[in-house]
Amino acid sequence: MSLRIPPVAQFLACAILAWGLAKLLPQPTFGSPIWAYVGYGFISTGAILLMFAVLAFVRVRTTVNPLSPEQAKTLVTTGLYRFTRNPMYLALALILIGGALALGSIAALAAPAIFVYAMTVLQIKPEERALQSIFGEAFSAYRKQTRRWL
Repeated sequence: MSLRIPPVAQFLACAILAWGLAKLLPQPTFGSPIWAYVGYGFISTGAILLMFAVLAFVRVRTTVNPLSPEQAKTLVTTGLYRFTRNPMYLALALILIGGALALGSIAALAAPAIFVYAMTVLQIKPEERALQSIFGEAFSAYRKQTRRWL
């Protein structure tokens, strides 16, 4: 699988984009400081989900490296992976949403939307092709019962 932009780089680029949009386009805003706390809740939830998603891979001793899905030894379908095929990327999207809310910027919400689109096209679809070739029918069944994002 050849990827041009690693997921962490995509996340960081979108985080910088969110910050830039919040600073360059300060209006419109959410208008209430309560949204910052809601944002911190999203960030915390995303961080916790990310931790559990990574631990699920570590437990079964399979690769966490998103650039090498062909090295996967086990198809993880338990825990958070029962609800979403991509809890790590979902967690990063939640952190970006939380950051936009914490910044109080409606414009900054464009960054998580761009992240979800870019991750789907640049990372998830190629990963799915690699996992299909490794796990065959087991991955096909998993795809049918578990959504890509939520």
